[in-house]
Amino acid sequence: MSDAGADVEVMPPEASSAEQRVEAVRLQADGYFLELSLDWIVRRASDNVHHFLGHSHVVLIEEPLGRFVQAQALHDLRNLFSRLSGTTGIARAYRVRLTEDRKHFDIAFQLVDGRVLVEAVPSGDQWVGQALGTVGGLAAGLAGLSGQVLLDAAARRMRALTGFDRVTLDWADERAESSRGNFTGPARVLADLPPIVSNCDGAAVNLYPAERGQPSAAAALLRAPSDFARTGLREQGVAATLSAAFSAGGRDGQFRGDSRTPRAPGFEIHAAAELFAQIFAMRLENEAR
Repeated sequence: MSDAGADVEVMPPEASSAEQRVEAVRLQADGYFLELSLDWIVRRASDNVHHFLGHSHVVLIEEPLGRFVQAQALHDLRNLFSRLSGTTGIARAYRVRLTEDRKHFDIAFQLVDGRVLVEAVPSGDQWVGQALGTVGGLAAGLAGLSGQVLLDAAARRMRALTGFDRVTLDWADERAESSRGNFTGPARVLADLPPIVSNCDGAAVNLYPAERGQPSAAAALLRAPSDFARTGLREQGVAATLSAAFSAGGRDGQFRGDSRTPRAPGFEIHAAAELFAQIFAMRLENEAR
C-alpha cells in the first residue's frame, strides 16, 4: 500500500544539532568500532572491542592492528582498503575471521578525515550474496514506470529487499510508502538518524579515548542514535531502522525501512539497499531526460 499524499513532518534540525553538541559520539552495543591511522595504527576503539579481537580497548591504543589479527585476514582487508582509497564510499567484507576464535564478522570500513573507520558485526546466517543477488531483478521491475507509480513501486521493492515492516521513500517534496500493518505513529523524517539502528532502546558503548569537536566517528554506520532520535522513533512505533540516501535531478532523497521489533544489524542488507537506491536514482535521471 502507498500513501503518497501523506504530510511529511521533519523534526527540527536545530534540536538535533543541540543534542549532538551535548552527547558524545557513542556506538551501538551490538557493533564494534576501531579508528585507525593510514598506516593502520589503532587510534580509538569502542570499549566492547574485546568481544571482537579478544583484547581490551586500552591495550589496542597506539598499537598496529597487525598485532591482534591473523596475517592473512589483515592482508585481505588492506588490499580491499587500497581499492577504496581516494573514494568516499564504504567497503565491506563478509564472514571474516580475524583471530583464532571461530567467530566470523561482517566488516565495513571507510576513509574519513584521514582516518580508517572499521566497524564489525557478527555474521548472520544467510549466505553471502543473498541480498545483493536480488537487487538486479527488483530494479528491473521499475522499467517503463514513471511518476508516482515509479515511486510507489520502488518503495514496495525496497521493502521486499530489506524485509522491513515499512519503507518510506522521500525525494524532495515527493513521497511514497509501502507498509505491512499499522504503526502507532506516521513515518516522519528524523534529522541526524544513523544509517542503521538495530534497536532504538538498545545499549550504547563509549569510544576510547574520547574526542572533542567533530570526531571522525560521527560518520560511523552504527553510531548510536541521539536521545532526540530515539524519542522520535518510539513515537512512531519504530524499534529498528535502515536508510539509504540518493540524489537525483539535483535533489536529495532517501529510503528508510522501519521495523516494529529490533533487528540485528546487517551490512550486506544495507549495501543492497544502497545499491538499489543508486539504481533507482539513475532511473529517475533517465525519466527526467
